[in-house]
Amino acid sequence: MARVSMSIDLQTSADEVWRLIGGFNALPDWHPAIVKSDLEEGRSIRLLEIQGGATIRERLISHDNAERIYRYTITESPLPIEDYQATLQVRDGEGGGCQVEWSGEFQPSGASEDEADGIVRGIYQAGFDALAERFGG
Repeated sequence: MARVSMSIDLQTSADEVWRLIGGFNALPDWHPAIVKSDLEEGRSIRLLEIQGGATIRERLISHDNAERIYRYTITESPLPIEDYQATLQVRDGEGGGCQVEWSGEFQPSGASEDEADGIVRGIYQAGFDALAERFGG
């Protein structure tokens, strides 16, 4: 099982960042690779359309606004990974800022572990770059 864990420190409050990224359907609001997100099955499934037209289907495992965290799994994807589970969390930082952590575990499928790791890191980094541009990193 491969694991990727990345974080970024932002110069704004955890609550403000969570308001933007904390909704399970909010990825198009802040991640540049996500064109559209539609909720299905009582809001526990999101169907993401990514740049280029491919889709990814994800299932919400848990969501806690008080702790500013949610966990999800990918159920269908063109990515070379299987058994993907991830966590997105926003924590209070020092001086009024915050830290966003995004982590995932997965099995590479149809790619080497290094290639799959690089793809996941690239997805996380694109999101963090957009957040840094918006909030100052």
